[in-house]
Amino acid sequence: MNESMNESMSESMSEPMSEAVSGSVRGTTTSEATGEAPGAQPCAPRAPHESQGWHASLEHQAPHTPPVSAPAPVAESKPAQALRRVTGAALGPYQSAVVRIGFSATWLLFLLRELPHRRELYGPDGPWSWDMAQRLVSGNHAFTALLWTDSTLWFEVVYAVAVLSSALLMLGWRTRTMSVLFMVGVLSLQNRSVFMGDGGDNVIHLMAIYLVLTRCGQVWSLDARRRERAAARAAESGEPVPDRVGIVLWAVLGVALAGVTLLGDAGGGWLLIFWGLWVVQALWWAAGRYAQGDPRALLDVVANLAHNATMVVIMAEVCLIYATAGWYKIQGSRWQDGTALYYPLHLDYFSPWPALSDILGGSGLIVMLLTYGTVAVQVAFPFTLFNRRVKNVLLVAMMLEHAGIALLLGLPFFSLAMIAADAVFLPTGFLRWLGGRVGRLRERLAARVAPQRCADEEQRPRTLVA
Repeated sequence: MNESMNESMSESMSEPMSEAVSGSVRGTTTSEATGEAPGAQPCAPRAPHESQGWHASLEHQAPHTPPVSAPAPVAESKPAQALRRVTGAALGPYQSAVVRIGFSATWLLFLLRELPHRRELYGPDGPWSWDMAQRLVSGNHAFTALLWTDSTLWFEVVYAVAVLSSALLMLGWRTRTMSVLFMVGVLSLQNRSVFMGDGGDNVIHLMAIYLVLTRCGQVWSLDARRRERAAARAAESGEPVPDRVGIVLWAVLGVALAGVTLLGDAGGGWLLIFWGLWVVQALWWAAGRYAQGDPRALLDVVANLAHNATMVVIMAEVCLIYATAGWYKIQGSRWQDGTALYYPLHLDYFSPWPALSDILGGSGLIVMLLTYGTVAVQVAFPFTLFNRRVKNVLLVAMMLEHAGIALLLGLPFFSLAMIAADAVFLPTGFLRWLGGRVGRLRERLAARVAPQRCADEEQRPRTLVA
């Protein structure tokens, strides 16, 4: 009896669906039900009381049930769309990659240039002694690993870690870990000698902290290539590829963090931050390895929110830098009369190319145009974000301005830092085009190098051993 009830229910559920089927199927069903051959002319309907009995008469008299239509999709509100967009993906992957590459490369080049003078700048031979730095840090509670001990060997280790982490972050190798080590290196060196930096160092200082909260290794990184290869291997084998290097790196950093905690050299607040990042990294690995459902989705949402919020903070930081610089310039009398740039062009300290500085500084029209143009671009840029075309034009103007500062005033690292900060506003289409051109150039170079290697191997003399 239960089987007959189930069959009747399934037939009644399938009636509305059958109306959407084509006429040929409907004709075939009718012919099979009446016992006629498919394609034959249908017979005239017979009276219910003549041949079909009271069952057919009840079926004939039953009212027709209208087909059940699918519910119409509910229109998603704009706040819901915005929330889904913010939590569903890490926005600006190319912009965050450019910021990562720009700031890590700037800091790396600076450290390499100052390698012969590193001990005078940040080490034990500097004018800002270890005791003076210890007294300052005890008051402002800034983080620096160089004040844990005054050993020269420890200074060399910290400097080497800063160089290595900058290079690996620029390449995008283990970006989550390298971003933390990059922040440690930047804060340790800059907070050790606070009077050795300029405006560019301040920007690097802030961006080193912001990069920890971004997912800046989605594109243009060794991590992205490693994920693609791991996904391809997993698709072939049907099993996830274990990440042994990540586990070893996580364990080594955990041991080092435990040693720092036991020694009690770092402040409690910073230790809490570092342990929190270490635990989050473990949760991320565990969720990706053993829980691919809701736990991993929740971590993705939190990471996307942190990334997107940090990108907004970076953009607001850049706008604030230009707005404050422009409005302060307006208040100066030399900027008002259009002669402000004349004076730095005639300072020996800011004249790496004296002949070029004399040519520009000798023309009053050029000095006036550069002075007023600098103020106009800096004041107007935050207001041009609502117009994409005007924003892109001013963005190019600001990058050229910083390139001129690097060339004329001899401030290359300040200019590189500001250009890297400006890159957060570059359009995605341009960045993808640029990445494609670089990729094709790399393929051409690889194609040229490969035949040369083959030719060298063929010309190599053969021996009995090889």
